[in-house]
Amino acid sequence: MYRSFSMPAPDLTTAATGLFGVLAMMLAELMRSRRTDRELRRRGAVEPQGDVYRALAFAYPLMFVAMAVEGALFGLPGEWLLAAGVTMFLAAKLLKLWAIATLGLRWSYRVLVLPGAPLIAAGPYAHLRHPNYLAVFGEITGFAMMMGAFWTGIGSILLFGVLVRRRIAIEENALEMALGSRLQAPEARSPEPEA
Repeated sequence: MYRSFSMPAPDLTTAATGLFGVLAMMLAELMRSRRTDRELRRRGAVEPQGDVYRALAFAYPLMFVAMAVEGALFGLPGEWLLAAGVTMFLAAKLLKLWAIATLGLRWSYRVLVLPGAPLIAAGPYAHLRHPNYLAVFGEITGFAMMMGAFWTGIGSILLFGVLVRRRIAIEENALEMALGSRLQAPEARSPEPEA
């Protein structure tokens, strides 16, 4: 029996709908991040030098656009891969929302550190050092599966891995410095600037 192995038909509507949903969620996160940025800065939060924020702000949404384009051009996956992708994306989004809720006013797209504030060790942070970044890897992987975006999915995961590796190093250093300033003896600290 002969079986045809043709490409699935392109599906612009499904890809566009999925992309619209993801970008709407990103916009909601960005609006929350900007509110918390202002509050963190008002409380004296410090942003370390060398962060890859701008690169992430550009690359993160474009990863999803590229995956949606690949899915629209080359056809979406079968039902089982679509269902697995939706499940992974939703699980990742729930982990991310748990991390955001746990951090509260300390969550931001930017690395903003409140000097002397203790590390959060509740919620997902009781089990994972960087649950938010793990969630983003899950979002990328789940969306790639939903779109059938094999090549741009792999490229997106690799690009995010490079950027997040740099970001974690900057974040860890900033947190170490902030905690170190809290742990110094009062006489060893430099005087607080007067407001």
